[in-house]
Amino acid sequence: MKVLIFGAGGREHALAWAVKRSPRVTEVVCAPGNGGIAQVARCVSADLKDVQSMLRVALAERPDLTIIGPELPLSLGIVDALEAEGLRVFGPSRQAAMLESSKAFAKQFMKRHQIPTAAYAVCTTAAEVDKSIELFHPPIVVKADGLAAGKGVILCDSRTTAAEAAHGLFNGTLLGAAEQQIVLEEFLVGEELSFMCLSDGKTVLPLAPAQDHKRIGEGDTGPNTGGMGVYSTDSMLEPAMREWIMHHIAQPTVTAMAEEGTPFKGVLYCGLMMTPRGPEVLEFNARFGDPETQAVLLRLESDLVDVLEACVDGRLHEVELQWKPGASACVIASSSGYPGSYKTGFPISGLGIAAQVENTQVFHSGTAQLGSQIVTNGGRVLGVTATGDSLHHALDRAYKAMSDIHFEGIYYRSDIGHRALSGKK
Repeated sequence: MKVLIFGAGGREHALAWAVKRSPRVTEVVCAPGNGGIAQVARCVSADLKDVQSMLRVALAERPDLTIIGPELPLSLGIVDALEAEGLRVFGPSRQAAMLESSKAFAKQFMKRHQIPTAAYAVCTTAAEVDKSIELFHPPIVVKADGLAAGKGVILCDSRTTAAEAAHGLFNGTLLGAAEQQIVLEEFLVGEELSFMCLSDGKTVLPLAPAQDHKRIGEGDTGPNTGGMGVYSTDSMLEPAMREWIMHHIAQPTVTAMAEEGTPFKGVLYCGLMMTPRGPEVLEFNARFGDPETQAVLLRLESDLVDVLEACVDGRLHEVELQWKPGASACVIASSSGYPGSYKTGFPISGLGIAAQVENTQVFHSGTAQLGSQIVTNGGRVLGVTATGDSLHHALDRAYKAMSDIHFEGIYYRSDIGHRALSGKK
C-alpha cells in the first residue's frame, strides 16, 4: 500500500510513524511534511490552504489511502474533492467538519440533540452581544465562530471585557479577520479531558483518553497554546464513565449527524470538561488532536492502517483495538516567545541521543532540514513522547530524552501530568 498524509506537524509525524509500522504499507508520502517526517516518509510540496494544490498531489501520487491531518483542509472540503476523484480518504466531509469549523453550528447542533454542553448565545452583531451578555455571570467565555488556530477562545472576568473581546472579534482587531458571528458561553469548572473516537458514520470506537496542557506556564498559568504536553493513562477514565460519554455524547453525535444527512467519518474529538454535573462538551474537533495523537498512538498496538480502512469502508463494528497497558506522555519543546512572536532557524542537537532512550519517540512539530542539519521552524518544535508501566515511568523517560536535546531558546514545561501525580484529579 501507498499512504498519503496531508499535514506538517507533530500529529502528522506520529501518524506517519504509526502507518509506517504496518506490514501492509510499502510507502508513506507526506505533504508538505517537516524535517522529522522526512525520516519516515517521502515529503512533497503542497499548500494546505489550497484544495487544488492538495488535489494535484493526490492525483499524481494515486495513494491507496489518504489521511487528512489538520482542520483547515477539512474545512475547505478536501475530502469531498478527493472522493469525487475516486480516492479513498480518511476524514469527514466539509459539511461534517462544521462540528469544528463553526462553533455556532456545533452549539446549535448540540442543543437540537440534547448533547450536554455549556449554556450559550450566538451573536451576529455587537448589539446582540450587548443584549445577550446580561444573561451571563462572569467569568464569560467569548469564542470566534471559525477556525482560529487555538487563539479564538477568550476568557473574560467581567461583562465589560467580554463585550470588548466580542467587538474585537467582529471588527477583526483580535484575529486579523472579522468574524461574522461569535459565541458567548458559560464558564465551566472542572478537569479537561480529550476523548477521541473513530467513526465510520455509524459505529463509534473510542481511543485511549488523554489530558492536554494548554497553558504555556508551569502550574497551568499564562496564555493558551496549541498544547504544551499531554498524558494518557488507563486510570484517568473509569469504564463506567467512558460508557456514559459514549452513550450520551459520542454515539448520539454520530447518529444525529447521519440523521441530518451529513454522516461523520473520521476522528470525532470530544473536548470535554468533567464538571460537578457531569461531562460537558467544550468543543468538537473533526480530526486527530495535537499533541494528543502523539501520546495515544504510542500506546496503540493495533495496525492503524487496518483501523482507518475499516472507517472508510463502513465496517468499524468489526474492529477491536488493542492497547499497550500503562501510560504515555508527550512533552512539547517550544521556541522562546511562543505563543507570541518567536525566531526560527536554530540548529537542534541531541536528537540521536534522545532517540536511544527506551520506549521513546521524538516527534517533530516545527522543524526543517537544512543540508544535514535539523533546525527549528515553528512555535512548537518537538514532542518528546514515551510510554511506561506508570505515568511516573513514562514521564521519566520523556524528560530524560528531553534533557539531551538543545536549541537556542528551548522551552518546555517540567510539570506535565502534575495533577495526576499529585492526586488532584
